Amino acid sequence: MADSESPARAPSERAPARTGEFSPLPLGSLSVWPPVVLAPMAGVTSFPFRRLCREFGAGLAVSEMITARGFREGNPTTLALARGGPGERPRSVQVYGSDPTDVAPMVAALVEDGVEHVDMNFGCPVPKVTRQGGGSAIPVRPRLLARLVRAAVGAAGAVPVTIKIRKGIDDDLSTYLDSGRVAVEEGAAAIGLHGRTAAQLYSGRSDRDAIARLVSAVSIPVLGNGDIWEWHDGLEMMRETGCAGVIVGRGCLGRPWLFRELAAAFEGERPPTPPAMGEIVPILLRHARGLVEFFGADAGMRQSRKWCAWYTKGFSGARALRAELMRVSTLAELAALLARLDPAEPFPRAALRTSRAKRGRTQRVRLPVGYLDDRDSDRPPRSPRGGVDLEAYERSLCGG
Repeated sequence: MADSESPARAPSERAPARTGEFSPLPLGSLSVWPPVVLAPMAGVTSFPFRRLCREFGAGLAVSEMITARGFREGNPTTLALARGGPGERPRSVQVYGSDPTDVAPMVAALVEDGVEHVDMNFGCPVPKVTRQGGGSAIPVRPRLLARLVRAAVGAAGAVPVTIKIRKGIDDDLSTYLDSGRVAVEEGAAAIGLHGRTAAQLYSGRSDRDAIARLVSAVSIPVLGNGDIWEWHDGLEMMRETGCAGVIVGRGCLGRPWLFRELAAAFEGERPPTPPAMGEIVPILLRHARGLVEFFGADAGMRQSRKWCAWYTKGFSGARALRAELMRVSTLAELAALLARLDPAEPFPRAALRTSRAKRGRTQRVRLPVGYLDDRDSDRPPRSPRGGVDLEAYERSLCGG
């Protein structure tokens, strides 16, 4: 069953938090409330979207994945994405690297620049990454994973380091319990588990039983990830698994107000209904202006096009404008198009559990030749071959 078809719970089971039912998420010296984290997603969680999600109530908002190689080589895209925005506290950055000698100086530099939380990506299932021995491939070699976590924790000092993983490569090769052991032994402050394998990508349903098993197996907080489409999904995941917090990914694409609903529910309040088009338009316009300010006019407007599709998905009045929205090139043009929509049109119920990106399919995970023959190795995999367009490589990566 695809994620977008995952059944919602009966209304009688959708209860806001009881007084004292949940606690803030402890991450080193940080106390995160509500215990709801915006997932790091490539091409998504740049500063403009993080700002919106924090304003709507996200307890923590993690940056797009920043690669150690791009950071080391001074890649402009990498350095821009690593920057925080005005007033962004706590500042949280996800790093990706497969060589401890790259990871340690990168983390040290980020901490010196004011980063207050470092997350490490060991869950990316993209073939371009796993066939180089990175992302979801790294936990296959627990000793290499340990070296990387140890390097980051040592360089971070008092700043908490967390790791984000998947269940494993596929149903025949599970890695998440070994990764949990490594996280504890090497001093990670918490571990996030996406309850799918790399082979699943974003198909099927997130495995809450695996999240519960990891909770039982480790002494550090576990964050559950996968299928948080509506506010009650977050509370139910914590109730069913005992996890200390939830990570929200695809469910908030074009829906930053999902964090407002989650925040209300964690405070014991009945969440507000999703916004009508009249409330969504100014949110979309503010997001687009932020993208233009952050990336420049051309790149910002290009990025805005996908957000137009995500914010308006399922609205009947937006269908006729879809082609024009996908060609929009200025903020004024965007505002004029959105003014043609009916502000009274309510949010479509069917769009609440519909994926706006990363559709359900599976894959055969690509690993380096002979990678599984020496799972005890702690040697870093080789970097991408010379001639790789580093900026394109950066953009191909995902948030795990």
